[in-house]
Amino acid sequence: MGSEMCIRDRSDAVSRFGRFISMTYCLGIALSEGIVFCSDSRTNAGPDRVNTYSKMHSFFFEEDRSITLLSAGNLATSQSVIAKLNRDLEGGESITMRSGRYVSDVADYVGELLVAARTRYASEEGPDAGLDASASFIIGGQIAGQEPELYMVYPEGNHIAASSSQPYLQIGETKYGKPILDRILQADTEPETAMRCAIVSVDSTMRSNATVGPPIECLFYRRDSLLKWDKYVQLDDDHPYLTKIRKSWDENIKKAFDQLPALDQSSEVPG
Repeated sequence: MGSEMCIRDRSDAVSRFGRFISMTYCLGIALSEGIVFCSDSRTNAGPDRVNTYSKMHSFFFEEDRSITLLSAGNLATSQSVIAKLNRDLEGGESITMRSGRYVSDVADYVGELLVAARTRYASEEGPDAGLDASASFIIGGQIAGQEPELYMVYPEGNHIAASSSQPYLQIGETKYGKPILDRILQADTEPETAMRCAIVSVDSTMRSNATVGPPIECLFYRRDSLLKWDKYVQLDDDHPYLTKIRKSWDENIKKAFDQLPALDQSSEVPG
């Protein structure tokens, strides 16, 4: 996992900002047993500037906290936020990834840095003046003595939390991968099932939007472990597991479709 980023719709993927604008799809899933994080790794600044950047960033402090961030949006903005998080830690600032009592405090802190970076870039003069510098984050993990938490931070700096009735949060190109999440996920879903569901969700998005691309990163943090992760996988486009799961999903969707009942012609309403 690296210290780079991600985002959304093709109109934003074109180099409107003079810096990498990244299409992406990231999601977090809050489970009874922990949290699943999953993301793609593609950025796009026009047809000739397609790059691979990790959008998953882990901050681990032994026996104290384990927090993972997923990023989407303007690459310059999201990179600026991640760099500031690391600088604050190195510089011993009073407010850092290590100082919050709750993960929600960390989400507030990231939101403040996000607004500052977005404002700074948006106020620049020149050919990029006035263009969109927005980004968003998914933040989740656990601090010792507290429950695991999962949040989505909006470009405006405010955030919402996952819940038992809405266990997953998405950022970036969300529409293509949402249906399987709605059908499969619940708070008590098994972690391995949730990871498979997340991978299929990201792969389905890759199938429908070429600006979302591999490798897919998927991580499971287990409740109360305070470890960096319980399981982590990185799947390139030709990875045997991704190839197998993609083939099985395609074949079984077609099989299920073929088994749907035919339209009842007698129920048609006369024109």
